[in-house]
Amino acid sequence: MKPQLIILISYGQFDADFLSSIAESITNEYLLPVSIEEKYIELTNFYDPARRQYDANKLLKEIDAISFFESIKRIGLFRVDLFIPILTYIFGQAFLNGKTGIASLYRLKNDLYGIEPNDEILLERFKKVIIHELGHTFGLKHCHTPSCVMLSSTYMEDIDQKNIGLCHKCRNELNIDQNP
Repeated sequence: MKPQLIILISYGQFDADFLSSIAESITNEYLLPVSIEEKYIELTNFYDPARRQYDANKLLKEIDAISFFESIKRIGLFRVDLFIPILTYIFGQAFLNGKTGIASLYRLKNDLYGIEPNDEILLERFKKVIIHELGHTFGLKHCHTPSCVMLSSTYMEDIDQKNIGLCHKCRNELNIDQNP
């Protein structure tokens, strides 16, 4: 991997400590500096009234069009219900070998499933989704190691069962030092 900067772009009025914790986890996993920015985007342009959700494909393309330095990876962070046409909902999406991904914590909240809210679990889940989507931007495909963060996640329980980090195989693929 070439030296790069990862930017978290907050589109959902996230708490500063929440974002700092995510940035720290990303730095620990990818050994790259992370910057946090706040931006605004008119989300009504991405809303599909028939589905009552937001089109992740269109949103991802919009975020990708934002001009930053060439070598930057960036993840747009949202609080809305995302979908792609072939799936009921998604947690996040990224361009494979690209520079852009998006993630939403909407489907990660316990209270959506009738479970007691838990901010620590929500933060942990969101970190996993973000680190997973960043993995795609670095060229990683879905991994078959059950504990790897790059394992595909269809349900919230899938996210809960995997680790926050990349497995040995995925770390090797990215040439990330095993003992930073």
